[in-house]
Amino acid sequence: MNPRLGLIAGLLLLIAGPVAAEVYRNVDAQGNVTFSDEPSKGAQEVKVKPVTTITLPKPQNVRETDKLREDVKREGSIYESVSFTYPEDDQAFNSGSGDVRFQMSSSPGLKTNHKYEVTLDGQPVGQSSSGSITVRNVFRGTHEAGVYIVDTNGVQIKTGKPIRFTIHRPSIQN
Repeated sequence: MNPRLGLIAGLLLLIAGPVAAEVYRNVDAQGNVTFSDEPSKGAQEVKVKPVTTITLPKPQNVRETDKLREDVKREGSIYESVSFTYPEDDQAFNSGSGDVRFQMSSSPGLKTNHKYEVTLDGQPVGQSSSGSITVRNVFRGTHEAGVYIVDTNGVQIKTGKPIRFTIHRPSIQN
């Protein structure tokens, strides 16, 4: 047998050994837990999960993402503002059913393929190109609403000033 081949085979076994290593857990009479890579009497084999690895994006993909961000900024810059026309900030009103009709406007007006998006307490509740969205069964109390203009992909391209409002609803308890 070729001595080089034997040396290479031996090195491969040394390298492959730690990769296939097993872990054993042992508890002694005093309750102390120890871990080892060598089996011992009473030890249990522990299944070790594989190591999580992260693959970083390629530089050209990062550049494409930066380009998309620039496109969103440019597209959003066509709007001077977006805001709620109803309800007003800090307004309180009665709504027996809990329905709230939000009315929005932008300057200039909404462009083709863009929509208004409304969030209620940080959660999206609707999109519309008409400038009006009704949200049903909103709980009584004070809420915060946000308004955005989104593109065809649902990406927010313009953000309006959020408002706070309070809904009064009747209760069967009082």
